[in-house]
Amino acid sequence: MTLIRGGVFTRADARACGYPDPDIDSLLDTGGWRRIRPGTYAAHRALAPVNEAMLHLRRVYHVLRYGEPGLAASHQSAAALHALPLWGLDLGQVHVTARDGRPGRHAGGVHRHVRDPVGPGVQLWNKLRMTSPARAVAEVAASSELAPAVVLAEAALYAGLVTPSSLKRAASQLVQGVERAHQVFAMAGVESASVAESRLRLILAEAELPVPASSPPPGCELEVANCALWFPDERTVVEFEPHEPFWCEEFDDYLEEAAARVFGAPPPGEPTAPEPLEYCWISWADLDEPALVVDRVRAAFARASRRTGVRVFDPNRPRRKRAGDWTGRRGAGGELALPSDHDLPC
Repeated sequence: MTLIRGGVFTRADARACGYPDPDIDSLLDTGGWRRIRPGTYAAHRALAPVNEAMLHLRRVYHVLRYGEPGLAASHQSAAALHALPLWGLDLGQVHVTARDGRPGRHAGGVHRHVRDPVGPGVQLWNKLRMTSPARAVAEVAASSELAPAVVLAEAALYAGLVTPSSLKRAASQLVQGVERAHQVFAMAGVESASVAESRLRLILAEAELPVPASSPPPGCELEVANCALWFPDERTVVEFEPHEPFWCEEFDDYLEEAAARVFGAPPPGEPTAPEPLEYCWISWADLDEPALVVDRVRAAFARASRRTGVRVFDPNRPRRKRAGDWTGRRGAGGELALPSDHDLPC
């Protein structure tokens, strides 16, 4: 409740979540909850981290609760109400969809999208109208940059709010940007567990580097597996800073089940994976420089290759002329020259 309200809630909200009036008064008296204004409260631990995402949530709630009737939160504003990460998205305006009015209007910090009818995938939760998670992700994918859209799609997949089929269906129902949304969903996977991992996988995919294995590095703990990519053919582990982890209630409660769902169980009789030879560390700040990340990963692959003594050749590389080989050469008059004594192999 507090997450989608931007950290604040009313007494009616607390009652709806099962708090009786005596418990509410006790939390207020002991300092567990603080009064923001008459009838509006916030948990004490939620008062410090007031960031751009939280301020956007407060504006969304205010527009839907006190604005004109019939508005539905959409795009990144709906994604915020579904507690999805908003990394890289423009939060300067509240996005809503209405049946009538001037499309694309930017007034009072509200971006108004007009669609008559509003379309499928609109739901009502606690008197707030918003698009479904699949439609919100599809709208963002059709109108935002690639990296933030892929991060949002992978976070929704990780949380179990959407499926690949529901995302494709929602993209097909868009008025515009259908191809763009399908392109984003084609690049979104189900393995990423944080914003940092999603960004890193996208950088490696765009550089056409090998795809990491779906299994964790050999002999690592679950905590390490959640912040490392394993490349068995290159015998390299790419570790990264697990910044802004994705949320999933099931994963938080059942870590072993989460690991089984992400990595899966190895098939019986499968040979043991080789031990890693090289490690590469990627920080959150490094992800702002994709070329640097690609160079570090390629350098780690090269070091591991030198240590194994196995060289991988490109079958399409140009063939080199070997010493002693002779090919016919033509003279100045166009006649075919014969090989001289020093051209012939011994």
